[in-house]
Amino acid sequence: MNTPLPWRLIADDVCVAPQLTPAAMAEAARIGFRAVVNNRPDFEEGPAQPTNAAIEAAARAAGLEYRFLPVSGAYQTPAEAAAMAQLLHELPRPLLMFCRSGARSTRLYQLATAV
Repeated sequence: MNTPLPWRLIADDVCVAPQLTPAAMAEAARIGFRAVVNNRPDFEEGPAQPTNAAIEAAARAAGLEYRFLPVSGAYQTPAEAAAMAQLLHELPRPLLMFCRSGARSTRLYQLATAV
């Protein structure tokens, strides 16, 4: 059974979501997202967390652009904000960013758009 993606709109063409699974990538493509950015480091919650490699493979199989920009939940550096700003310029929209809860992706987006 497919469950709807738990995304939240933070800009006209950018959304954030909590941790996504490889299976969620086909749903993201189906509802119109064109790119995904994973902001969550691998194994942050241990081995049960889906790995970047598994999510990337599923995203690419679904026809999505995919980037891995892992950042800490506590602090995002100016260099990470600049890297996200670059991704915002190069990736097609609509864009879906995710992390554990969606909060760090939201903060990273805000920092990136303030650069």
